Amino acid sequence: MRIGLIGLGAIAGDIVLYLKDNPKIEITGALVLPEDLSREAEFPLTTDYDVFMAGDPELVVECAGHGGVVAYGTRVLEAGKDLMIVSIGALSDEPLYDALVDAAKRSKGQLILPAGALIGVDGLAAARSAGLENVTIRSVKPPLSWSGAEGVEGVDLAAIKERTTVFAGSARDAARLFPKNANVAATAALAGIGFEKTQVELVADPTTTQNTHTLIFEGTPGRYELVIAGNPSPNNPKTSQLTALSIVRLIENRVADVVV
Repeated sequence: MRIGLIGLGAIAGDIVLYLKDNPKIEITGALVLPEDLSREAEFPLTTDYDVFMAGDPELVVECAGHGGVVAYGTRVLEAGKDLMIVSIGALSDEPLYDALVDAAKRSKGQLILPAGALIGVDGLAAARSAGLENVTIRSVKPPLSWSGAEGVEGVDLAAIKERTTVFAGSARDAARLFPKNANVAATAALAGIGFEKTQVELVADPTTTQNTHTLIFEGTPGRYELVIAGNPSPNNPKTSQLTALSIVRLIENRVADVVV
């Protein structure tokens, strides 16, 4: 299978690393920012969308942040290519989400949303079919992992000495205020009962070195609580190491003889 990458940051780099020994997968190229053109890669790098698509990828994996989804998401789907979005928080923008779904419906492309760091999303999505009443996601990370987000402007994260809630509200607001951190919340919202009904708590804890997510959902099938204590990516502390591994699993499943 031929795949193309939009973006070549930490997550994309991990994807390349984990896929390099799979003979069934070829990376056709990456669409990157001008400053990334000088980077070493075993596939072509370009800033030109048309050149990128000329490589004829069957699956395009977005790893470029919300801007990448806005700029290229519908174009990829309209070209009949499958699109896997890593920056799922971008889909809290309802018009953008609707445009992507519409583009997928009008073409033969499929919009694919990986679980990322959210183990248990399969159970959440399954429970939705029978009826869900409440979904809550709590994410706990080291204070500086929240840096740069609009939601903590004016907060001295380095001065936090005890466990502190930096946000509590809907998944839609969490994704808007913490675009690089709230992909887990957005994934839970899309798999479950939506952005407005999904409740999110984001916590800065100076005593932790892990990214911990607690997913709680209840409804007709029962009540479920999962605690996920993942190590951050060594290349990007804002995301869990499991994020790239989840994406790689989805990609490899598309060419595997046995899928679990």
